[in-house]
Amino acid sequence: MHSIELLPDETTDRAVRGVWRSLADEGLPSQSAHRHPTNRPHLTLATADTLPAEARTALAGALTALPLPLHLTGLLRFSGRVNVLAWAVRPDAALLELHETVWRILRDTPGSDDGSNPLLSPARWIPHITLGRGRGAVWPGPDGRWLPWEATGPGVLPGRWAEARSYDSVSRTTAGIGPGRP
Repeated sequence: MHSIELLPDETTDRAVRGVWRSLADEGLPSQSAHRHPTNRPHLTLATADTLPAEARTALAGALTALPLPLHLTGLLRFSGRVNVLAWAVRPDAALLELHETVWRILRDTPGSDDGSNPLLSPARWIPHITLGRGRGAVWPGPDGRWLPWEATGPGVLPGRWAEARSYDSVSRTTAGIGPGRP
């Protein structure tokens, strides 16, 4: 499975990693516990079983839209088999357009769409950066007082989506796509 991901600028990356550390310091599930070298703050746009050369070329063209504004706005919680705590991303028109374009490229390129995740479809996508994942009621209270103010305050933490990559979950490797290739 391949995912197409946007990566934040260095300042935003440091802010997210700071929240990861704060969660870990509180003894709570945190992405900082995920030690694989490919682990870093990111926004998943779409997934596909394979990324044929035609799809990679089209994606590289679409991702010339980078850099784009990034706005982190507060906490989200997703519940299910695994519960997720995330930092909400407020999508602007440019991010929504890029997401739709990436989704369409993967859907329309023969051989690449077999693994698309319906939760990432434009009609259902909830943009976010994952802070932690755990089973059961793992994060205390709804307000996140145990997190740094940046993650829970009333404002918006601005930044930029600076780069894009693909992540291959089988080989556990990444490859840059488009400008500013990581």
